[in-house]
Amino acid sequence: MPALALLSAAFVVAFEQFVQWRYGPAGIVGLLLLTVGLKANNSAVSSTGAVVLALLVLRTTL
Repeated sequence: MPALALLSAAFVVAFEQFVQWRYGPAGIVGLLLLTVGLKANNSAVSSTGAVVLALLVLRTTL
């Protein structure tokens, strides 16, 4: 169990670093809103975070 928790924490940190490197501070804000909204069961906050991330992804692909 501790190995799984350590692996999960390492994955989360690596993913956050990737988002910050690729999308900057706005990506971190979007990821934070999405995570907080999902944890709190607040659909408005999680939807806002998802929209922010989607707009960042669309901006870099167009």
